[in-house]
Amino acid sequence: MQSVSLDTKKALTFEYTLRFILVDIEEVYTDMKIGELSKKSGLSAHTLRYYEKQGLITAAGRSESNYRIYTADDLDTAKFVKRSREMGFSLDEVEVFLSIRADKPAHICADAKLITDSKIADVQQKIIDLQQLLGALHKLSDACCGGNESAELCSIIDALDS
Repeated sequence: MQSVSLDTKKALTFEYTLRFILVDIEEVYTDMKIGELSKKSGLSAHTLRYYEKQGLITAAGRSESNYRIYTADDLDTAKFVKRSREMGFSLDEVEVFLSIRADKPAHICADAKLITDSKIADVQQKIIDLQQLLGALHKLSDACCGGNESAELCSIIDALDS
């Protein structure tokens, strides 16, 4: 019988690395209930249920206790929806993005760009509208003395009344 000498440090490093990899894989591929999906995605359980009703997110299934069960793919989709909404895209636009994402070979990049360019135009128009509103608010404020006189003579109230 031949004796094999193992380097203890290498064996421990290998064991630690293997455990780390297994824990990491387990965390990624473990099915989740809605609370865990909520925590990992940054979306509330209420919002996730709403998105599910809208058809943006679908639970992979149900547990024996009838809890919604979500997978790592569902988490990726929830994060995608969240990022899209944070960029200002509507639910309808997000739905189109999801369809493009689900079947990339059937779409071209211009499909996504068209939606994005339209959103840019919307944002630019909102900026113009907000700048006009800001100007109007400054005019209201500048016309008011801001003193301790009765509000019966307040130019802001008079302007809003007319």
